[in-house]
Amino acid sequence: MTDRRITLLLLSLMIIIDTSASGSIHSYVDFGISLDSQVLPPRNTEYSLSRASSTTPIKYVRKTRSRTLQPTPTLTPDHQSPTLSLSMTVLSTSRRVLRYRIARALIIIFTLWNVIEIHLIQHRIYEADYAALRHRPQRQERIYIASINWNNELILRSHWSKALTQLILKLGPENVFISIYESGSYDNTKGALKELDWELERMRVPRNITLSPVTHEDELAAPARGEGWIRTPDGKKQLRRVPYLARIRNLSLLPLRDLARQSITFHKILFLNDVVFTPNDVLELLDTNGGEYGAACSLDFSKPPNYYDTFALRDSKGHESIMQTWPYFSSAASRHAMKNMSPVPVASCWNGMVAMPASPFIASSPLHFRGIPDSLAKYHLEGSECCLIHTDNPLSVEKGVYLNPLVRVGYSGAAYTTIHPMMNWLSAKRILQGLWVNRIRRLAITIWLKEEVVRRRIDNWRALSSGNEERGELCIINEMQILHRYGWAHV
Repeated sequence: MTDRRITLLLLSLMIIIDTSASGSIHSYVDFGISLDSQVLPPRNTEYSLSRASSTTPIKYVRKTRSRTLQPTPTLTPDHQSPTLSLSMTVLSTSRRVLRYRIARALIIIFTLWNVIEIHLIQHRIYEADYAALRHRPQRQERIYIASINWNNELILRSHWSKALTQLILKLGPENVFISIYESGSYDNTKGALKELDWELERMRVPRNITLSPVTHEDELAAPARGEGWIRTPDGKKQLRRVPYLARIRNLSLLPLRDLARQSITFHKILFLNDVVFTPNDVLELLDTNGGEYGAACSLDFSKPPNYYDTFALRDSKGHESIMQTWPYFSSAASRHAMKNMSPVPVASCWNGMVAMPASPFIASSPLHFRGIPDSLAKYHLEGSECCLIHTDNPLSVEKGVYLNPLVRVGYSGAAYTTIHPMMNWLSAKRILQGLWVNRIRRLAITIWLKEEVVRRRIDNWRALSSGNEERGELCIINEMQILHRYGWAHV
């Protein structure tokens, strides 16, 4: 709700409350001036009593306050003026009534403010989701679809492969190229990809599917040479997770550069994680911000309502999200866009699906995935390759990076169903809770303290050499991640 609407609401409520109050007590300020023609004592004077006899009336003698405090005689019940006693009682009652009415007015205003704001947000969500269902982008583009796979057999067979073939039919087999790199899975991911390959052959889809026999165990047994290795506190040299993932992602882009040398080019690259999605999700993502962006990302969920990829997501000011539930962000630009269900300006994102222009990846100095230098990682720091790609991409500044809240993907069928209900995917309770938790957390300094720790370590690293520079400082967090036989681990 805009400030103007809130102001109008408050004024209307105050008029209503003032009108309802006027029928019982005429004017609160009048009690301090006159009641039943009896003038009350001013606050800046004191009074003493004089009495000639028991039959004479009480006389008030005015005394000017002095620096020396003098005790004032107390009126006993026998000596109190009935009019004064009544006046004081009425004044005390009127003050209690006033406090009650103010408290009631504030409660009413607070309640109505929240109800109206929740209603407006739910209305925007419903309208945006409904419009997305009817929206069919008319732009015809050539799309290079890249994916890396490791131990993904279950989701490949249940959702992913079918959704990919349906997407190809929507885009047209002649307008796509599929590049899949599988890296030494322990399950039957290779078998699931072979079945997909047969289906793509039947559809005559150009593709490159690599099934690598090299497992994590093989990678760890290799000699520790070159970049991507770090000595852990136990004295062992370990393979860093992020440089390894960056290398695998770059391998999935090799066919793109080979095709470019043959003058076969593409407008966009679609990076697909092992997520549940539909063809319409992809079409909506490709059309984010009218198709003009340095990158456009979906919003991913493993265990709703918490979103998943905190490692790569940064708001418009480069900060981590302050909460894993809606509305996620601390920066006003990102937060307001999320409330309006419009493309959210961010500094970085990945979150399941990402669309990026292909041109930077085939330039003379091609854009590529990377990790932070080993010398910086020694300070117990790490940055996602999926975040650093945006800080390195020249189009991020020129065209912007956006998270599209209309495109929500899940890492399981159950998660996808939860975030795509028949009605609003955010309940009134979830919105109310999110709004106030977000407001409270924006007042905390926890994020600032975390960022300050990282900033000091980077400054110490920079001080070692004039050549120590890192563009992707916003991506770096206080973690050390190494590859493990069955995944990866924190150190």
